[in-house]
Amino acid sequence: MKNMVTEKHGETKDVEVDYARLRIPFGPVHPALKEPVSLRVTVRKEEIVDVDIVLGHVHRGIEGLAENRNLVQTLYLVERVCGICSHSHTTCYVQALEEIGEIKPPERALYLRTLIFELERIHSHLFLLGVLAYEIGFDTLFMFTWHVRESILDLFEKITGNRVHHSMNTLGGVRWDVDQSMVEEIMSTMKNLHKYVQQIHDSFQDKSVEKRLCDVGFLAKDEAIRLCVVGPTARGSGVDMDVRRDHPYAAYNDLREDFSVVVKEKGDVYARTEVRILELFESINIIQKILAKLPGGNIRVEDNIIKLMRRIPQGEAISLVEAPRGELLYFVKTNVKGGLSRLKIRTPTIPNVLGLKPMLVGCEIADIPVIIASVDPCMACANRITVVDAVTGEEETMDTSVLRRKR
Repeated sequence: MKNMVTEKHGETKDVEVDYARLRIPFGPVHPALKEPVSLRVTVRKEEIVDVDIVLGHVHRGIEGLAENRNLVQTLYLVERVCGICSHSHTTCYVQALEEIGEIKPPERALYLRTLIFELERIHSHLFLLGVLAYEIGFDTLFMFTWHVRESILDLFEKITGNRVHHSMNTLGGVRWDVDQSMVEEIMSTMKNLHKYVQQIHDSFQDKSVEKRLCDVGFLAKDEAIRLCVVGPTARGSGVDMDVRRDHPYAAYNDLREDFSVVVKEKGDVYARTEVRILELFESINIIQKILAKLPGGNIRVEDNIIKLMRRIPQGEAISLVEAPRGELLYFVKTNVKGGLSRLKIRTPTIPNVLGLKPMLVGCEIADIPVIIASVDPCMACANRITVVDAVTGEEETMDTSVLRRKR
């Protein structure tokens, strides 16, 4: 910025004066979050010029807790790593144990696991789309999206008895089956859902919505690859990868011809949003195919859980699944005592959060909530920021509702 400065003899000259920089620590972090994240955002006036990302403020020690429990107790523990994608965590964990113990679940169980997987993906994406609508002030779309999401939670409750932690998986199969009446209800729900998702898609194509989401939070394809970004965040930057297709698990090998991997090239918030909307249509199609192809037979192996635990020897395995947010990896190492000697969990939030720095730099303070929401991180309670004037040292605390009013 150029200022006019008057000297002693009345002469004036232009002097370059930089705006005072403010540092915004984006936090605090709630202990219930699985990847607590703090963002220290440096701004010049309204423009973001730098971002520091600090991980691991509140460590719950889930991996350490798992190493002091038996294999079944750990199954309940890992389901609580995340409520939105709880089925993804249990499937990833159980698959590793079944590989070590050479346990082959019945084919029907694999299809039922995949059914819950896709219902969970729909539930998670609708949740995120509602949050995005709320962040841009579109409360009607927010309420409608979450109203549609309730039909999926109702299906969870009818199939498993639970709306959040489903407890669907067990060693060698699943706990809950679906009868013909339940199949018909799911099919009817999917038919209605397709219509509602189309309405949501049309709403996000409104010009006023596009102005808030387009050309904001840009992440280039090469940068996404360098940072190992995963899931819809990566696919919104043109990275064509999906564990369901590239490393099939559960029943996805039989369903590879029944869905497409949605990829968008632009790399902004709107591209990441559109990927999730179009994935809803793909998930609806997958669920319809699952129910049409659902094989008969048992839903788990005949041996009880105690016998199955004894069948698992000392060994190790790596398991991958495509959680709603992206690639989820488990490294499981069993011991001779029926427990674990090591458990390592690599959730998709960790690499996706690293992509926030190139997304945020160059944008404005008011764009922070929208950009952070677009990567769908597990940091919902990080809703306050403290603005610190680097020159005067003055502090002001504000929440995301104040940020939204700045747009």
